[in-house]
Amino acid sequence: MAQRLPILYNSKPCYDIYITRDFSDVVSEFSPFVTREKKVCIVTDSNVRGLHADALKAELDKLSEKVDIYTLPAGEEHKTLDSVKGIYSFLIQEGYGRKDLLVALGGGVIGDMTGYTAATYLRGVDYIQVPTTLLSQCDSSIGGKTGVDFDGYKNMVGAFKMPRLVYMNMNTLHTLEDRQYFSGFGEVMKHGLIKDAKFYTWLIEQMYEICERDIDVLEEMILRSCTVKKQVVEKDPTEQGDRALLNYGHTIGHAIEKARNFRLLHGECVALGAVAAAYISWKRDMISMDEYYEIRDMFVPFYLPITVEDIDPEEVLRLTKSDKKAQAGTIRFVLLERIGKAVIDTTVSDEEILAAVREIYFDGMED
Repeated sequence: MAQRLPILYNSKPCYDIYITRDFSDVVSEFSPFVTREKKVCIVTDSNVRGLHADALKAELDKLSEKVDIYTLPAGEEHKTLDSVKGIYSFLIQEGYGRKDLLVALGGGVIGDMTGYTAATYLRGVDYIQVPTTLLSQCDSSIGGKTGVDFDGYKNMVGAFKMPRLVYMNMNTLHTLEDRQYFSGFGEVMKHGLIKDAKFYTWLIEQMYEICERDIDVLEEMILRSCTVKKQVVEKDPTEQGDRALLNYGHTIGHAIEKARNFRLLHGECVALGAVAAAYISWKRDMISMDEYYEIRDMFVPFYLPITVEDIDPEEVLRLTKSDKKAQAGTIRFVLLERIGKAVIDTTVSDEEILAAVREIYFDGMED
């Protein structure tokens, strides 16, 4: 049975997250936003194009006279202003106007780029998110944050742009390679750690079913994960305060992403950053040693890294200070007061960051 989760903006209904198992409800769910005269451009990538784009287009063809598919190369390295420029050019050449619609079909990279394009093309057009990865379904498609990387720095150019709808077909998760699938679990685990201790425990208890991609368990997991993000983004839609809690694991995680030239997936880096942040929390006596090691080790059954090679801890420290989360040289760090309760801290020192990075750094040398 499909699930619907409404998202509010400034206490008013803004859009729905619609969680289902196929594309059979596209016509009914998209019809408030698509007419025969409206052009629809599906933006996707070279991996997703052959898997899901034709099926989605076939449904949208029932609503619109003109449905295009624009395909970008897959990968974080293509999340750039040059790629957005290519989308602009296509939309201009095909005569897209302010009343037409963009559809983001893919993972977080496609969702972020399409959302940024929608925010800026002709000063704003509507768009719908159709996330196809675990990471995008549980995190990046929700909340209206869009952006692209700039000179290798993560999401340095962006805008807030709310989608009209988030349509999740959970069966797209069965087409993901294992590494891509488990990468998304870094964000799922984050939601439990920062806001919902019972959800964190449930994730551990459902470990086998999650790894096997049991569709019923996935439905509950996605709904609960989205509910955590809903609570945070509704309270702070433009990241003026508590929404920064969603950056748990991201401060050091983004730095590792850049230090490794994006050879690690985003969720893998979030897991590493989450371990590092939990380490600082332990060393500050905010969580116990046992809790720290449990958090660290719980990423392992979900095939996420807890150590990283080929980095320079000093470089990672430098990169954390150039991240967009740093304000006037002060890093807003998210730490754990306890499992299920995160806090924002601006007093984390360089020494603490270096110690945390060295904790997760594996130099290949035996003790």
